[in-house]
Amino acid sequence: MSMRTLLIAACIVTLSGCQGGQGMEGMQIGGLDVGALSKNLGGLREIKEPEEIEMGQGVAETLLGASPVAPDPELQRYVNAVGRWVAQQSERPALPWHFAVNDSDVVNAAATPGGNIIVTKGMLRSLRNEAELAGVLAHEVAHVVRKHHLKAIRKGAFVGLLAQGAQVASSGSQSEELVNALVGPTKELYARGLDKSDEFEADRMGIVLSARAGYDAWGLPNAIQTLATIKADDNAVKLLFKTHPSPSSRLEQLSTVMGTSFDSYVNGAQNTDRYLRMTERVRVASR
Repeated sequence: MSMRTLLIAACIVTLSGCQGGQGMEGMQIGGLDVGALSKNLGGLREIKEPEEIEMGQGVAETLLGASPVAPDPELQRYVNAVGRWVAQQSERPALPWHFAVNDSDVVNAAATPGGNIIVTKGMLRSLRNEAELAGVLAHEVAHVVRKHHLKAIRKGAFVGLLAQGAQVASSGSQSEELVNALVGPTKELYARGLDKSDEFEADRMGIVLSARAGYDAWGLPNAIQTLATIKADDNAVKLLFKTHPSPSSRLEQLSTVMGTSFDSYVNGAQNTDRYLRMTERVRVASR
């Protein structure tokens, strides 16, 4: 039985309102003893790091299902190098960080638990230098470090899981079918987005991480400023604007943080030439 199956079953137990498996003894869902799982995993109150990593891999597979990674090994290596350097500045440098460029023209970036970060080709086209890329990736790294998605699960973001699990159980399906039945709710979380407070926190932390990595601290605000110039009804940014606070509100929040606090980072690296060289094929393909 995969760790992803165990975690999903544990999630169902949490949403049922049971604590530590109380009242769940002998209950079976898709052939799983959910009472025992709840006792062993503690619902989703605390998820151990190996479990978080396994869970994030499953979510990443789901997110990449519709649009695979871009077939450009050099670009993938470049984005991984930038992302991993930024991630090393965080409180969780030992996670198995993976960064991937999604072969999609929409402007977006996403993180999953355990250190998987996805950025689209559309996002790369909208950025102007490596500092902006570092800022965007740092924002996503912050989501992982602060476990925003795991907290969303514990707060009941997957309220549909219990109903889905009961439906599968009543049909006598096996555990793998239970996993498949819960793909929809997983996608729903990423389609709906996290709380605004989580996004604002990731912005603030993203600035700090990119500055620690030696980049221009204004990279992320500049990237958000660019996004603010794109019309909200543009198909390329509809999902991004749906799952994030408006660029203007994000910039307003950041203005209270930046002030003079990052004056010492004004000479941080931007690496414009390298960024334009490494992303040239992506930008040329859009013409």
